[in-house]
Amino acid sequence: MNHKKYMKMALKQAKKALKKKEVPIGAIIVRDGKVIAKTHNLREKTNRTTAHAEILAIEKANKVLKSWRLDSCILYVTVEPCPMCAGAIIQSRISHVVYGAKDLKAGSHESVVDLFDKPFNHSVQVTSGIMEEECSEIITGFFKKLRKG
Repeated sequence: MNHKKYMKMALKQAKKALKKKEVPIGAIIVRDGKVIAKTHNLREKTNRTTAHAEILAIEKANKVLKSWRLDSCILYVTVEPCPMCAGAIIQSRISHVVYGAKDLKAGSHESVVDLFDKPFNHSVQVTSGIMEEECSEIITGFFKKLRKG
């Protein structure tokens, strides 16, 4: 599996979020080498707490597959999933998560807590650090600019 190829697609989604003044996180879902969902954060536009890139991608994939079970899917996301998204990933039965940058304040794989390592009824394989520098730059640049006002 060419993780870098798919992470580049997720980064393209993050850049779309950035243009919309959203937190620049992008996500795509791949099944059998085919992209079935791609999206980015839309919390500001929708005023929905749950409009994180991962949740929106899961919802799109559910519609495409006509199933809540995504057990043969890989989720690519530019930043380590938060607790809400990690829970949705586990509940949707996604088999593999690949992410770029760590989230030291809310990450739920290795930064704050490892929800994917808990004994839930479904386990998720995780690969981290794919295009980490590029993924980190877009998110840190966004928040630096935001703080400067």
